[in-house]
Amino acid sequence: MSSKSVMNSRNAVCVIVHDKNTDTVASLLYGARNWSPQPVWTLPGGKAEPGEPLDEAAARELKEETGLLVDPADLSLVHVVHVEQGWDRSGQFVLFAFATDTWTGELTNAEPDKHLAVQWLAAERLPEPAFPTAAQALAAYRDGGPSFSRYGWPAAITN
Repeated sequence: MSSKSVMNSRNAVCVIVHDKNTDTVASLLYGARNWSPQPVWTLPGGKAEPGEPLDEAAARELKEETGLLVDPADLSLVHVVHVEQGWDRSGQFVLFAFATDTWTGELTNAEPDKHLAVQWLAAERLPEPAFPTAAQALAAYRDGGPSFSRYGWPAAITN
């Protein structure tokens, strides 16, 4: 038996910070980069460091990008996306999306060299253009599932 998928340790995380009082989520407008021709909306997140627990990576990335503080114990895993090829063209990775409605601090642009804006946006969906994987994760969270999706892979073969 052979497998077309090669597992690696490239893991990414994102955090859906949901203010249920206003039905908004913390969002970032990521600036254009060599792998993204235009600014795109996304959720706070980034790469997990080797050996770093995913919930701790999510809390760290949230703080680094937005200044919001969350206890990793207050994060719930809500969606996983297996990505065939990231925008950075560095191969496949797995995005683990966490959600919380418990945090401290004020939403700020803690990385203005990367982000053009940070703001609370309607939790219904990210505005266009948006990172498709972040949009998938937010939609799954809002709709109550599914818990897994994939991005960039050919259509699944069914028997």
